Amino acid sequence: MKDQGFEIISAAQDTGGEVAAGEIFDDGGATYTTIIDVQHTISSLYNFVNVPSAVWIDEEGKIVRYNEGTYAAKHTMGTFEFGRDDYLPAVRDWIENGADSKYVQTASAVSKNIIARSSDAELAEPTFKLGVYFHLEGDEQRANTYWEQAQALNPDSWNFHRQDWSFTPAEAMINWQEKRMGLGDKPYYQPLGLKKK
Repeated sequence: MKDQGFEIISAAQDTGGEVAAGEIFDDGGATYTTIIDVQHTISSLYNFVNVPSAVWIDEEGKIVRYNEGTYAAKHTMGTFEFGRDDYLPAVRDWIENGADSKYVQTASAVSKNIIARSSDAELAEPTFKLGVYFHLEGDEQRANTYWEQAQALNPDSWNFHRQDWSFTPAEAMINWQEKRMGLGDKPYYQPLGLKKK
């Protein structure tokens, strides 16, 4: 839908860089703008704690919707089903109707949907980035120390956990399952709230 003035910018939050994330974009034949965000800058700026997450930005640079769990379709891996079918039609409605879309959020709704950080979660951001720095410098011991501290400071950030686990792939799924099961009634993603305005 580029001919309608719509542009996708997809940012992989991956300290592993091109080696870890580039192949995914290449294999998928991405025709939109792709970024590999080694420093997790975008997650930090928008306070994303999970992926996929999305921000709708209008032609004036204003955020008109903020969401997590923004899958374009339902997916199945064995018996595990994830994703949703109602998000893509909402995006199409916004592309076609702009500010008049029933899915555009008010400024106060956008602000409310952005997760507020506690003081510990604020401290987790530079702590995590120290881990990234030391990883890129080849000092895995220090990298792991800072990543563990960041996860303790902000245990709700799945991005922090996933990045750390990505370097131990044999344990990653087990770690994810344990943490996911430990959520209890707490949602894995914030509700999308695809109600009409």
